[in-house]
This record gives sequence, C-alpha cells and structure tokens, in this order.
Amino acid sequence: MTRVRRICSAAAIICCVMLSLACPSALAAEPKQVMLLHSFGRDFKPWSEYAKFIRTELNRQTRWPLDIIEHSLVTARAGDEDPEVPFVEYLRAMFAKRPLDLIVSIGAPAAAFVQRHRQQLFASTPMVFTAVDQRRVQYSNLTANDAVVPLWINYLSAIENILQVLPDTKDVIVVVGTSPIEKFWKEAIGKDVEPLANRIKFSWTDDLSFEALLKRASALPPHSAIFWELMIVDAAGVVHEGGTPLTRLHAVANAPIFSYDEAFFGREIVGGPLLLTADTSKQTAAVAIRILGGEKPGEIRTPPVQFASPMFDWREMQRWGISESRLPPGSKIYFRDPSLWERYRWQIVLIASVILIQAALIIGLLYEHRRRRMAEVVSLQRMAELAHLNRLATAGELSASIAHEVKQPVTAMVAQSSAALRWLSQNTPNLSEVRAALEKISVAGNRAAQIVDNLRSMFRKETDARRPLNVNNLIRNVLVLTTHELQKNDISLQTAFSEGAAEPKTLGDQAQLEQVFLNLVMNATEAMSASHSGPRILQVKTSVSEADGVLITIADSGPGIDGKNIDKIFDAFYTTKPAGMGMGLSICRSIVESHGGRLWASRSDRGLIFHVAFPVSD
Repeated sequence: MTRVRRICSAAAIICCVMLSLACPSALAAEPKQVMLLHSFGRDFKPWSEYAKFIRTELNRQTRWPLDIIEHSLVTARAGDEDPEVPFVEYLRAMFAKRPLDLIVSIGAPAAAFVQRHRQQLFASTPMVFTAVDQRRVQYSNLTANDAVVPLWINYLSAIENILQVLPDTKDVIVVVGTSPIEKFWKEAIGKDVEPLANRIKFSWTDDLSFEALLKRASALPPHSAIFWELMIVDAAGVVHEGGTPLTRLHAVANAPIFSYDEAFFGREIVGGPLLLTADTSKQTAAVAIRILGGEKPGEIRTPPVQFASPMFDWREMQRWGISESRLPPGSKIYFRDPSLWERYRWQIVLIASVILIQAALIIGLLYEHRRRRMAEVVSLQRMAELAHLNRLATAGELSASIAHEVKQPVTAMVAQSSAALRWLSQNTPNLSEVRAALEKISVAGNRAAQIVDNLRSMFRKETDARRPLNVNNLIRNVLVLTTHELQKNDISLQTAFSEGAAEPKTLGDQAQLEQVFLNLVMNATEAMSASHSGPRILQVKTSVSEADGVLITIADSGPGIDGKNIDKIFDAFYTTKPAGMGMGLSICRSIVESHGGRLWASRSDRGLIFHVAFPVSD
C-alpha cells in the first residue's frame, strides 16, 4: 500500500508540473476576449471615465492575456429600437467564429440593449452590468450568466448638499436632455426631491437647446444653483459628447454647478458626496476576473456603490464664497492653492530661524556694546577721578617747588616796591629809577600770575577742549614747576628742544599733557633721590620725525628697572615705590593713548628712558 501511494503521489506531481508548463503556452495562444459596450459612445461622460478605469483595472488584476474590444451603442441616443437590428447582425457576424468570453456593458442603455437581445445574440456569454443605477436594471430578466455591479444615486442627498453649503439657495436648475435615459432621470429626480418642493423651486432644461441653456445660465437670479445630470441630446436634437458641454456651461454660468459623479469633478463642479469612478471600476474588474476564472456570474453578488465621503473643489468654493465651515463633516478639499507657508514651509522656517538668530545676535551685540559703552564711561569717569587725585597728590609733592617758584616773583616785587619807595622819598625823586622798579614789579607780577594759571589749569578737575599746543612750551612750564625739586635733589637738567621749523606741535588738552610730563619728571626725580649714588642727570629732548611724529624722551640716570618688569610698570596698581599706588604711569598711558599717541619705556646704560609720541599738528 505504501508503495502504491508513493507511485500515485509521484504521478500527481508529474501531472501538476506538466499542466503548469502547458498553461502559459495555452494562455499565450488563446487570449480571452472581453467586449466593453458603451451606452452612447466612447467619449460620453461619465461612462467614458468608467471605461478607462475598467480597462486599466482589468489589465492590472488579470492573470491571462486579454483582447479588449470596445463597441458603442449609438442607437441609445434616440428612442427608436429599429436601428438596433443591423447592429445586432454586425455583432453576431463579428463573433460567430470566436465567441466572446465576457461582455461588460457600461451604463443603463447598454445594459438594456444586451437584455433585449440576449437570447439571439449573447445567450451563453457571461455578462457584467456596471455603471448603472440599480433602478435601471431589470433584475427579473437576469440570467445565470449575468452579474451586476450596481450604483445607487441618492439625488435627495445631492440636493441637500447644495442647501448645506449654500443655505440661501431658492432655485435649482437641473440640466437634463431629451434622450430616453435623460427622460427617465428627469422623472426619477422629481420623485426623489419631492420632500424639498416647499423649500426649492426646480427648473428643467429638456425644452431648451444648448445655446438657449447657456443664455439662461448666464442670467440666473440670485440664490440659484445648477445641478448637472446629463446633456446627451438637447431639445434641438444636437448630440453633445465628452466634457465640452459642461465646460461651456461653466464658462458662462453665474451660479455654482453641482453634480454627483466624480467624472465631472476637478474643474467645473463645486463637489459634494460623489460616486467614485475608481470604486465602481475596481469592483467591476474584480467581478470580471472571477467570471473569467470560472465562477458563475449569477452567484456573484455585489452591494450597490454609493456616495463616498464629500469632496469639494477649493477653487469653486473661493469663486462662490462657500465657507469651509459650511462643508459636511468628513469633507475633503482638493485643488487648494497652497499658502506661502504650505509651499515654502521649510524655507520659511530656515529663513525665520536665521533671522531670529541674527536678531538675537544683534540684540546681544547691542546690549554688549551698550554695556561696554557704559563701562567705558564709568571707567573714564573713574580714570578722571584718579587723574584728578593724582594731580592733587603731585601738587602736594610739589608744594615746596610751587612755593619757591611763587616766592621768587613775590620777593622781587617786594624788593622793587621798596626800592621805588626809597627813590620816591628822596628830596628829588628819581622818577627813572621808580619807573624801572615798577616795570620790574609788573614783570614779576605777570610771572607769578602765569605760575598760578598753570597750576590752576593742571590741577582743576575739568579739562579744556583740545587745541594746538607747542610741546616745547608745555614741557618748559612743567620744568619750571619742578625746578625746586631738581635743585633739592641735586639733579642736573639737560634739555634739547627741536626749534625753528621743526618745533614740535600737537593737538591736545594742555592740563592732561602737563600732568603726563609732570608725572614722568617726578618719577625720574624720585628715582634719582638722595639715596642714589652716582651722577644725577635728567635729560629731556623733543624732536619731530615722519616715523614717530612728535617724540619726547625723558631719561634719568637712576637705578633703572629689571628688564622683565619693564612692561608691567604701566599696569594699574603695579609700583616699585614703597608708598606708591601704582596708578601714575597707568593714567599717563591712558591719557597719551586717548590723544592718539604712544607711551613706552626702555632701559639705558644709566637708568630708564620714557618715550612719548604724538601725532604732528599744523
């Protein structure tokens, strides 16, 4: 038994392999013939759209090669059935030798034609009725070879959609022609919308030529709407194919256009609940494939294809002022013009981010700039305070020299005045001597006044405006104030001033620059104090050159400073003096740099040299 079973199994496998190898060649040799029968013609909407989708779906879903043949029932445009006889004879002759494997009738007229002539023409051929409302199918005449993919057109729902999006609508013009199918739907629509008769006035266009219809549509009263059913044959007997009639109507109509089929959606109609072409076409193709695969058509049952979720054309909504809030729940909006945000979202985000970052940086920089300016103002104020205190401290140190300088002209004035009095007290006053004494008193007084003015300008807190200065004279004034200190410390003064055309001139604040030179001279004097052994020489030189501009050097013969600390002497609070504050040279450098100059120090064989350079002023 086991051996027999093995032999049977092997035979079955061999048969399956042979069948699998034979099937492709058989299928390739004998493609299945499928006829698509149009109701009016290949270019009549909406059936033309169904035909396109059905062909596409058949080719996509089938596992056999197909020979799809299309024919049109031109006789459906009129109510006379006599012209159908030649067409029947034509089809019989066409498929006498090679019968069709399947017929797909598209639309109600095609379905009615097939049912009328089924026994004499297509008695045993499987049939699929599609794109036809279930009210147009004669179910009692269906055979075991018939399958139906029906539609359900809910006209009441379609008209109620108009009232929802345009609640002020009072008149609805139903576009319908004079062909038999159009007459049927005029009656069907009238019955379906009877519940709305008290609210809306319905008008029909089956008594108008299409040109008259266009004229009427261009002058409709306010609160009107147009409902597009069909326009196959108008009252003048003119046949209208494709989407041309709806396009022409849309171009002149002064009211929005509505319909129920997706085939008309995308340019002319506003939208609403629609029959989707793809839904019907996919079901039709699926049923056709099942029949071609061997299933009995009469046993295939499909529910009616009904309206899908509402869909609306944004462009028509904008044209007729339809608010998005008026749309039914679950509505989808198509052809919406993308906003700048939707179109350039990432670019806008990127640009906005860059702008925000730049704004933040600018704000930060402005804040930092303002903070630094405030800090600079505070620093300058404190520097001015320190400079003033430094001048006062210097004045204290120079008090003896100041007293000596002022005392000399005062003593001269007292001596000359005494001499003048003696000349006047003689029996014969010597007026020439008195005049000479008074002139000397005047010179001494002017000298004392000049000393006092120099001191006042140097040690007052306020500073003068910058003006052209003779550097030689400015340094001479400082040296006059320090004469007593130099004499007291036994310091020899050597000067070398550039004179004549090369006389140094610069633009500056006299009091501040006098303070700088006074500090430098006093530092040199302190460096060569009584504790210092060796010659005590103070050298002051001025010169003018293209490289340095106005250059002033103040050199002493003191002990000098360690070379590694020479740059530190200008740092705030750095000092080599036991009682020093470490602010003098720092203040001097700040003043010099604020005048656009430079202050630096260098070592010499016998002490330290300070160099001060200023821009030359005419």
